[in-house]
Order: sequence, then C-alpha cells, then structure tokens
Amino acid sequence: MATSEATLVRILEKIQGDNIRAAKMFGEYTIYCDEKVVALIADDQMFLKITAASRAELDPSHEAPPYPGAKPFLKVPDERIQDSAWITSLVNAIAADLPQPKPKRRKS
Repeated sequence: MATSEATLVRILEKIQGDNIRAAKMFGEYTIYCDEKVVALIADDQMFLKITAASRAELDPSHEAPPYPGAKPFLKVPDERIQDSAWITSLVNAIAADLPQPKPKRRKS
C-alpha cells in the first residue's frame, strides 16, 4: 500500500528545519536531513534509521522492516511524531550519527 501525500505533509510539518527534504520512491517516501537518509515513510508509518540516537529514544520492540526484505528500522509511534521538538531533535541527532554521503559520480 502506498503512503498518502497527506501523511507525508503531516510528518514534514512536524520536522522543523531547512535541512529536511523528502523524495518519493516507489510510492513511499525517503526523508533526508543534511542530505543523509534518516527515515522512511512506508504504509503511512514513519520508520527511523537505527543509530545510537534513535536507539536511545525508542524501545527495541519498535524494530521492524518498513517493507518486506528491508533492513530493520525503528517504527515511530504516531503520538511521538506529534511532538515537533522531539521528532526534530531526533532526526537531527540521527543525521549527526551518520557518515557524510559519498559524492555522486559524474556521468561521462
């Protein structure tokens, strides 16, 4: 089931900052912070990349793959997404935990 655009808008309204963007992929969405993949939105649910910051905030029982065959992420309960300060802080902390993305190769 594809994620609705309304879900994407609702989540992005809660994450504050000019360093946040989303991209649609296969009917679902990827959330970037400082050009690093920090979360996925799949089946109208938010899944955060697992890092030290996300493990400190969410219980391991929230681990789940966002789609069949995917690596586990941490599923964010809807009521936690409503806390704009918490979700913004956590997304930025996850980005800080991740390495810089590799530069894209130029097409010849």
